[in-house]
Amino acid sequence: MNWRIRQIIIIISLFAGGLSSCHITKPYRSPGINDTQLYRDANTTDTNTIATLHWKEIFTDTLLQQLLEEGIQHNLDLQVAWSRVRQAQASYSQSRQALYPAVNGDASAILAGASNQANTGRSVMPRQLGAELTANWEADIWGKLRSTRRAYLASWLQASANAQALQTALIANIANNYYNLLALDQQLHITQQTVVNWQATVEVMKELKKADVVTGAAVVQSEASRYAAEVTIPDLKQSIRQTENEINLLLGRVSGPITRSTLEAQQPIMLLKTGVPAQLLANRPDVQAAEYNLRYYFEQTNVARTYFYPALNISTSGGYTTYLSLTGPGSWLSNLTTALTQPIFNRGLNKARLKIAKEQQEQAALGFRTAVLDAGQEVSNALYSYQTAQEKSNSRRLQLQNLQLSVEYTQELVRYGFANYTEVLNAQQSLLGAQLGKINDRLQQLQAIVFLYRALGGGWK
Repeated sequence: MNWRIRQIIIIISLFAGGLSSCHITKPYRSPGINDTQLYRDANTTDTNTIATLHWKEIFTDTLLQQLLEEGIQHNLDLQVAWSRVRQAQASYSQSRQALYPAVNGDASAILAGASNQANTGRSVMPRQLGAELTANWEADIWGKLRSTRRAYLASWLQASANAQALQTALIANIANNYYNLLALDQQLHITQQTVVNWQATVEVMKELKKADVVTGAAVVQSEASRYAAEVTIPDLKQSIRQTENEINLLLGRVSGPITRSTLEAQQPIMLLKTGVPAQLLANRPDVQAAEYNLRYYFEQTNVARTYFYPALNISTSGGYTTYLSLTGPGSWLSNLTTALTQPIFNRGLNKARLKIAKEQQEQAALGFRTAVLDAGQEVSNALYSYQTAQEKSNSRRLQLQNLQLSVEYTQELVRYGFANYTEVLNAQQSLLGAQLGKINDRLQQLQAIVFLYRALGGGWK
């Protein structure tokens, strides 16, 4: 390439650089989170939050930790999500190369011949050989390529945030099902023990009937109550099996039993720190994904603006061609072409493109706002659920104490004819309900911690 061609390229490059300073595209600014009342009745300036804790610090049960580790490694949906991240990363890597020229090489060989050159009136060379390099470059005058690159970067980051959000949901789902499984185990144990107690009551009623203390109605009613408790056992066993299968599905393995601890052995974290709402953007992946989606469409709006301005394309080629052989006489060929294309009338395509991009950007902004409000609602609900579980604990303890005494007292009174058998049955049924309620209170407390941890964005770091 001679000096004149080099001068032309330099001048064009300087011209393109000068035009690019016109700032047709706009810089992105994060909308942030400014809602101090987002958590409702949980105003604090303390920036400590359980979202920054590793999930092993939240879930201290070693058997649960093993399940969580397996789920992170083998969950099929999570593997698909990380595959999408790698695809988005590949697209971003390719978009970075758009600022450089596209170079292609071409080699050709032409073989020709004629049966009678005198009749054709021209000579035919037996062969022609050539090699050529071509380069095409689009000058990024208005920032279209750079905005496209930033859009692909936002898409990559969004895919990564979506995968992280899926991991937080996975950890929460495994922990939630694990605690539910422990609660079902406890309910099954209490129900089976209640059936044994009811059977003892039936035997007592039979003896009292022989002594003419109660009637036959007391015997059959006590037996019916025993069967009413016993009939719930198959349903509990079915729920246990279904919960085990659900956990196995989350772990990416076939159905089977789950090795587990007990509900009483759980030691939940007691100091629940939420931080401030502004930290949701840094801690909660789905909120981050919503902002990256906004950023993507913001850059697409920038790209749409550039279509109203001229596009500068430069192409050059150079090669060598020879006849007979590569070592024979030949010639070097070179070419430089510059094209400046200004849209004049394209049936409203550019206007429609810009209008659509702006609307998509507005939708993404509304989606980000929705994600923030959803996050605040989930934090508020989880906090209140934990608070109500705590408030019920003392009342539930006193309720169980009094119901236990009520059962004992009525049983003694029936023996001496001072109480009706229905009082015994009602007391025992109330005691069973309170025992099952205590299990649900404990489950609510544990699940509230799980939901709060997820709502704050914990589990992916």
